[in-house]
Amino acid sequence: MRERVSYVERDGVASILLDDGKVNVMSANMLADIGAALDRAERSADMVMLRSLRPAIFSAGFDLKIFAAGDVEGSLEMVRAGAELALRLMSFPLPTVGVMEGHAFPMGTFLLLACDVRIGVRGPHRMGLNEVAIGISPPGFAIELARSRLHPAWLSRTVTTGEMFEPDDAVVAGLLDRVVPPEKVEAELGKVASALRAIHKASHATAKQRLRQATMDAMRAAIDRELTISAYETSGKARSAVVLRR
Repeated sequence: MRERVSYVERDGVASILLDDGKVNVMSANMLADIGAALDRAERSADMVMLRSLRPAIFSAGFDLKIFAAGDVEGSLEMVRAGAELALRLMSFPLPTVGVMEGHAFPMGTFLLLACDVRIGVRGPHRMGLNEVAIGISPPGFAIELARSRLHPAWLSRTVTTGEMFEPDDAVVAGLLDRVVPPEKVEAELGKVASALRAIHKASHATAKQRLRQATMDAMRAAIDRELTISAYETSGKARSAVVLRR
């Protein structure tokens, strides 16, 4: 059986590699596997790099078929797992690097947004929060996460119109930190790793907590308010009408 998530640790860098054989759908199982890889990294690594092994795709996001089937419990489990994972990344004690080398639909974008350093590879792929384009309102935890990273002028159009951005525009919006050509990505990641090795890890963890506490509190409040069985039952009709396309 194919491993959805593989873990490679070398010279203190824990590479968490996504590959479900298709488009890296963020099912509850995939999210749990990423969480387990973070557990392992936290015990032994100096930093984390999150990237995809699938060509031209980081992640297709949540499994829309679960929404469309009207599976309230399955939907709740999946979305709450994604929310908790994004929240964990926001306060992860080690430096984290997200690498966008292909399309990143919402849950994929949420994971990248929660990383400390976000590197994009130039190409015809997009990222963003396209929920409203497919019949879903963005969850509150994701809006708070986006609010903390996106430039204000881009936040509203990103959240309320579902616009998706190619890498260079994603940098301008605040979704990514920088973009490099595909042939230079490994060299760039090497430079990033070298820079992150030089920082004081305990100070990094404390600074991250202090900087992001208000956002994390807002994310936690949104998770506890919206991601309950009663809230999901109330909004179930909207999710079951989701359009199964990207």
